[in-house]
Amino acid sequence: MKFILGEKVKMTQIFDSEGNVIPVTLVYAMPNIVSQIRTVERDGYGAVQIASGARNRKNIKKPQQGHLKNLGNFRYLREFRTDSGNFYERGQKMDMGVFQEGDTVKVSGISKAKGFQGVVKRHGFHGAPATHGTKHAHRQPGSIGATWPQRVIKGMRMAGRMGGVRVSTHNLKIAKVDAENNMLAIKGAIPGRRGTLVEIRG
Repeated sequence: MKFILGEKVKMTQIFDSEGNVIPVTLVYAMPNIVSQIRTVERDGYGAVQIASGARNRKNIKKPQQGHLKNLGNFRYLREFRTDSGNFYERGQKMDMGVFQEGDTVKVSGISKAKGFQGVVKRHGFHGAPATHGTKHAHRQPGSIGATWPQRVIKGMRMAGRMGGVRVSTHNLKIAKVDAENNMLAIKGAIPGRRGTLVEIRG
């Protein structure tokens, strides 16, 4: 299993050998350090914990400082489930060299937060007709109840907070690997705004 933590930079486009345009998202693969190996015997499951992202030591709590002793000061800690962590050891450095062009990956991150939104934007409702007597109700949801039961059904699609949740995009292709600048070009769009921490799994 291949995995790494990165930071979303921006979207751009590149050209293949035939001159076709390929939309890609650039991801900066920050320095990744293996901070802990979890085993089935000790922890009940197998996983590799990765530390990434620089942080001022004074902003790291004492227990985390002890956990990261002799490794450095990191901002992010993420675990990746594996059947066996025998291939890794604490303090091992990882970079985007584990990926190659053409690899299929899954990218997870926190989507853009859009605040409180109505049903048209949040759920794709078409709203009320623009004419024929409609007044001040063009983007309202309409009826939300029924004759029975006399209550709002659980799960009713209504206005509310939109975005800001964990999203995973599957079956993305690695379009280009820039080892010199620690950059990955992933074909298509990935979750989050610029600067979002993303988890890339191969």
